[in-house]
Amino acid sequence: MAIRDDFEVVAGQVRAAVQRFALGLLVIAAFGAMLIGKADTVLVENARVLALDLASPVLEAIARPVAIANRAIADLKEFASLREENARLREENARLLAWQTAARRLENENEGLRGLANFREGPEASFITARIVGDSVSAYVRGALLNVGRKVGVAPGQAVVTGEGLAGRIAEVGDNSSRVLFVTDVNSRLPVLIERTRERAILAGDNSPQLRLTLLQSVQGVQRGDRIITSGHGGSFPVGIPVGEVVETSEGHVRVRPFADFSRLEFVRVVDYGVTGLVGSGHGGAPATPSGVAGQRVR
Repeated sequence: MAIRDDFEVVAGQVRAAVQRFALGLLVIAAFGAMLIGKADTVLVENARVLALDLASPVLEAIARPVAIANRAIADLKEFASLREENARLREENARLLAWQTAARRLENENEGLRGLANFREGPEASFITARIVGDSVSAYVRGALLNVGRKVGVAPGQAVVTGEGLAGRIAEVGDNSSRVLFVTDVNSRLPVLIERTRERAILAGDNSPQLRLTLLQSVQGVQRGDRIITSGHGGSFPVGIPVGEVVETSEGHVRVRPFADFSRLEFVRVVDYGVTGLVGSGHGGAPATPSGVAGQRVR
């Protein structure tokens, strides 16, 4: 019994000494490991490689079920997104089928009405591709100088269009040049239709990037996003040329953003739709020489 008590006393003293000097022992062990690493790098490298060899199978065994679980979660997410995409496509397909049915009905109705009215298509439009060689942009003018004129068939009143829509009309024609008046010019007035409601209006420029929709019976039915197209009234342009999109309907004012991007125009089409009316009476007008274009910047 006495020996056992003595052993417990000695063990308690050793434990207390270890706890007291634990920090110092750890520091000494760290320095020892550093010294061993400096003294024998081969030994340390071999020990590191051995530890990696022992740990690799364990890490692989742990990572395999984690990868399987991640793959399963990704598959579930993809399956859920595919279900949503499938539902969206079904709805879109249903809408397209409804539009197809409506289009066929309108096509048949249109053919019947054309037969009753003995309708004839207008003359086929012809066009000339022109390059913009000068800008007529100032505080009072929005237009451009083109490198085509009367010799190739350009005449006042012809439409100038881009790939997006109507840009303006030919205002003056010379033998080898012509001046286009943009729809944003303060002198531009264009009879148009609101495509959705078929309501007639006048689209006016004010030398700003946007246009004003005027002479509407009511602005209540106009919505943002409504497309504005030419109405064909006045005989200057045919029906249906896209011009712009309604972007503002506040306080009784309707503002329209033109489809044509005037800041990037290089080439345009001068289109002859074979119609004559208020614009383009066939007079040649003044030659569009560089000196006659206000605020012109020749490129």
